[in-house]
Amino acid sequence: MARLPRLNLPNIPQHIVQRGNNRQVTFVEADDYVVYLEKLKYYAKEYEVKVHAFVLMTNHIHLLATPTTSNGVSKLIQSLGRYYVRYFNQTYKRTGTLWEGRFKSTLVDSDNYFLIVSRYIELNPVRAGMVAHPAEYTWSSYQHNGAGKVIELITEHDLYTQLGTRPEQRQAQYRSLFERDIPRYTLEEIKTATDKMWVLGNDKFKQQVEEVSGRRVSPLPKGGDRKSGAFLKSKEKNQRL
Repeated sequence: MARLPRLNLPNIPQHIVQRGNNRQVTFVEADDYVVYLEKLKYYAKEYEVKVHAFVLMTNHIHLLATPTTSNGVSKLIQSLGRYYVRYFNQTYKRTGTLWEGRFKSTLVDSDNYFLIVSRYIELNPVRAGMVAHPAEYTWSSYQHNGAGKVIELITEHDLYTQLGTRPEQRQAQYRSLFERDIPRYTLEEIKTATDKMWVLGNDKFKQQVEEVSGRRVSPLPKGGDRKSGAFLKSKEKNQRL
């Protein structure tokens, strides 16, 4: 089956995931994280991509970012990936690829999912059992969004700034979001939409994206064959015509 073209629309946030090839380690020392974030800031500015949230895990990364052009995210990830592979290979005296061939991404319905995806990203170290709370993890945007440490890389999204009129208010309101768990079905919804490169949003948002992109934005109903209820209902209707 031919893979669908990547959904790249300007001014719509994307959840982006890039993993180490065969889940291999991509960050070893603290300097590696620093280099990656410095270059992420550089290429985000060059390609006009606003980064709202991130986490750097030992063998993969998550970003929540809004491109201002249709190909901004792709250019950012490609340029950053090439630079970091050269740095990593030179530093650790290795050769060959570092990242999986194709990064994963999904368009995010801001009104319904933006703050949830931001939490999903920053809670990765907690779900991995590395820390008990996201504030304990250094390489995450929670340090900016929740703990008040200014990270120049971060561009605060409108939905974040609406949490309060002052930085301290926004940070407190944002921290309060972490007092309740993200439902398991929502975790799966985010993961599946990103891995399969569908759209993460409600039906109205999906329909709008489909109309603009001309591309299917969600999977076909399971059992979309002669056993599915939808097929049988359609068949009955056609037989009556």
